[in-house]
Formats: sequence, C-alpha cells, structure tokens
Amino acid sequence: MKQLLFVLFLVGRIFSPLYSLVMVLRSYLYRKNILLKSQWLPVPVISIGNLTLGGTGKTPMVRYVTRILLDRGLRPAIASRGYGGKAAGKVNIVSDGTRILLSPDMSGDEPFMLAEALPWVPVLTGPERVRVARHAIQEFGVNCIVMDDAFQHLAVRRDLDLVLFSARTLLGNGWVFPGGELREPVSALGRAHGFVITGVDSGNRAKVKDFQRWLQGTFPGKPVFGGEYLPTGIWYSRPDTACTLIEAREMKVFAFAGIANPDSFRQTLRQEGFSLVGFREFKDHHGYAARDVAALVAAAQVLGAQALITTEKDFVKLRPFFGQFPILALTIELRMDQGFDLFMAERLSEQLR
Repeated sequence: MKQLLFVLFLVGRIFSPLYSLVMVLRSYLYRKNILLKSQWLPVPVISIGNLTLGGTGKTPMVRYVTRILLDRGLRPAIASRGYGGKAAGKVNIVSDGTRILLSPDMSGDEPFMLAEALPWVPVLTGPERVRVARHAIQEFGVNCIVMDDAFQHLAVRRDLDLVLFSARTLLGNGWVFPGGELREPVSALGRAHGFVITGVDSGNRAKVKDFQRWLQGTFPGKPVFGGEYLPTGIWYSRPDTACTLIEAREMKVFAFAGIANPDSFRQTLRQEGFSLVGFREFKDHHGYAARDVAALVAAAQVLGAQALITTEKDFVKLRPFFGQFPILALTIELRMDQGFDLFMAERLSEQLR
C-alpha cells in the first residue's frame, strides 16, 4: 500500500503546482469576500484542523478543547462535516446534549464518539458548517462553537484556528496533493493562530523539537504546543465484564484498525506492552459488516489470540456484531503541554470580552 501511494504521489507531482494555485486563489477570494463569502458567527468559533491528509488526532483534540470550555462554564456545541455518515440532512443532530439521536453509521464514527465522550454537549453534522453552527446557537442556546476538521472550511470566520500535525508524519513528503499529503501549500499556515503536534513520545521527540523550531522561525509569534497520547483504559464488548489495562496487556490479542494511520495504532500497542499476535488494516471510516468480524475472529483464533483489540473509533461501529469472542478497545486521552491550557484561557478571555 505504501509503495502504491509513493507511485501515485510521484505521478501526481505534475499537477501539484496547479492544485496549489487553486487553493491559494480560493483562500484569497474568501479573505477578500470576492465570490466566496466568509461569515462571522455571533459566538466565538474554535477550529481544529490540519494541513495534511490523514489523521493528526483531531478528535481527541476536539474533546480536549471542549472540556476546557466546559470547565470555564461555557456552553459549547461541536459542528462536524460528519464524514462517512449516511445522514443527508442539511443539519443532522447527533446529540442534543442530553441523549444521542443518531447511530454511528448515520452520524459518522467520529461525531458519534464525541457525542458519547461528551454527553452534555450538542454534536451536529452537515455539509454547510455555517448552517450547522447557527442551528446549534438558535436551538440549543450554546455560546461557543468547536468546528472539527475545519482549517480548509473558510466559509466560517474563526476566533481561534488551531492546526494539528502528527509527530510521526509532520509535513509528510512536503508536496501538495496530488503529489503528496498537503491539502494546501505551507504558506496557508499563516492563517493559523497556533500549532499542535500530537503523538509526541520518546522516539520522536528530537524530530519534533526540530519541527517546532522550524514552525517558530517560519511563522514567528504563533505558539507551538506538543501533546502525547496516554492510554486510560479498556472498553469491553461484554457489558457485564470489566477489563483493566493490566489484564489486557496479559492477553494475546489480534489488533485491527480502520483509521487514517493504522500503523500508529499498532505502534501504540507495542509501546504499551501488549502481546500482539496479528494485525489487520482497514480503510479509514470503514463500515464494518458481520463478515468482517467473523473473519477477524477466525484469524485471531488461528493465531491463538484471546481477544480482538481495536480503537475507540472502530469499537463504536462494532456493537451490532458483538458475540462470544471478546473485543476490546484501547481508550486514549491527549495530554497537552502545560502552556496550552493557559494559551486557551487567554484567548477565550479576549474573545469573551
């Protein structure tokens, strides 16, 4: 798969300058409100996004930022595109802040996971984030909006624009799509108010430090923060049975993941000391069927595994297929640099004034 991607990117480099030009022109038109209009909302808007294709930990970051807002007594709502969800309305209410109203296949896996993790926060999806956010303000009385995966969604002006990078991939090969992983040229980072590098650990810390220095030198005055993932527990497919991290590490497990960077999950399991006997990758946002689970269980049993293990994002879609063979999910939280919470507090104070 990686070799195929390398070849595709190599061929795509012919078209990268054209795509870059289109994205620069698009940003300019939005900034000047020429043909493409960018609207302010009556409440503060925080955008969590990225410059690269693939996963950078946006969902854990949305969860982290939303909890900061709640701790400060604010009433946030989360607005998402709802990628992978079947709900086709202009506004789809995943959660009204008291109960979850849509299933994972209708809402999309990430909005559903956020609704479960933040049961008191309205979560809404739709193709036009302006419409979605206005609906949340009018119907639920929220006083701030967190937009998921919105760095390129320029139709909404934002008061705080955070761009995330994965510590494992950073800028990828440095080429703009279709020649590489960048959604826009690097110059687009000038729109951001701050940068966050997720998944920092002992193995990549030196590389991350170099990248931080480059960001600070290229975009002076914009803060750069780091965040590491910390395993916090285990979800178990048997609701009447508990399983601790210690117990899970003692099992032989067969792992699988349908996320943007499945290998990052495999590395996390190994770093955390899990006894991994096999691993299978699915495409991002994979819609699981009974046959997928049956095949995974069969492969696990052949290799002597005692359980399957996957990500939270995958686990929420597997509930209709739970059976006798245990399925675990490793729950992970993002822990940020100490300065990030202070930065958020200062920015929020400015906006609320």
